[in-house]
Amino acid sequence: MKYSIDKKEQYSILKLQEEKIDSPLSPELKSEFVTLNAEGVKNIIVDLSEVKYVDSSGLSALLVGNRIFNEDGGIFILAALNDHVMKLIKISQLNNVLNLLPTVEEAIDAVFLKTIENDLQSGDTSAD
Repeated sequence: MKYSIDKKEQYSILKLQEEKIDSPLSPELKSEFVTLNAEGVKNIIVDLSEVKYVDSSGLSALLVGNRIFNEDGGIFILAALNDHVMKLIKISQLNNVLNLLPTVEEAIDAVFLKTIENDLQSGDTSAD
C-alpha cells in the first residue's frame, strides 16, 4: 500500500496514494490504523484525493479506523473524496456514520474544534 503520513501534534494526515481501496489493500489499511492508534495518534485525517474506487472491504477498513479512533476519544475524518467514492458511501448510508469533509484544510479545522469541545467538556465538571 502506498501512502504518506504527516504527523502533527494534534493530528496525523494519512494520504493514500492508491487508486483503489479494495480487498488486497484493506487488511493493510486496517493494521495501519491500529498501529497509528497504538503509537498515540488520537485524531486522523484520511486524505482520499487520489482514491477513485472503494469496494465493500475498503469501506470496512474505513469503518474499523472510524471505530478505533472514536472509541479512543479522537476523531476520524475522510477528506477530499471524489464523486464516485462519495456516492458509494451515501448508497451504503455511511455518510451518517463517517465524518466526511471536502478538503484536508476543513478536516484540520474540525480536529481543532473537536479538541476545543473536549477541553470544554473535561473542564466543565463543576458547573454549579
